Amino acid sequence: MIHKWFHKIVRRRTRPIPEDKAFVWKQRLSIAYGLIAWNCFGLVCYSVYKGKADWAHYYGLKTDEEKEVSPGLAWSRTLNIPNAKVIRVSGLKKVDEYEIVNGQQVMKEKKELGDPELLKE
Repeated sequence: MIHKWFHKIVRRRTRPIPEDKAFVWKQRLSIAYGLIAWNCFGLVCYSVYKGKADWAHYYGLKTDEEKEVSPGLAWSRTLNIPNAKVIRVSGLKKVDEYEIVNGQQVMKEKKELGDPELLKE
């Protein structure tokens, strides 16, 4: 939404454009935007194919230690959350679950389906 004051400034400082000319330029800009967007998408796909998907690590902005840290632990450090419970989900299934205690990742023991302790719960 354009604010009224900005709209007034633009109206005062520009002259009206005929509709047919505006339509032609709108089409030209739409085609240019489509071509640029398609090329950017191709560049991203090519970068992923060549192994540059993690651009921060590729260009040296991220160390090897930072790359090995799980995303949940990295976000807990970024947001200064010392204790958290992380649940990884893929689709509608829970894939993994672990806790972060004092900024360190603590893995829980995985229980098997036939485990008697699991049947008691």
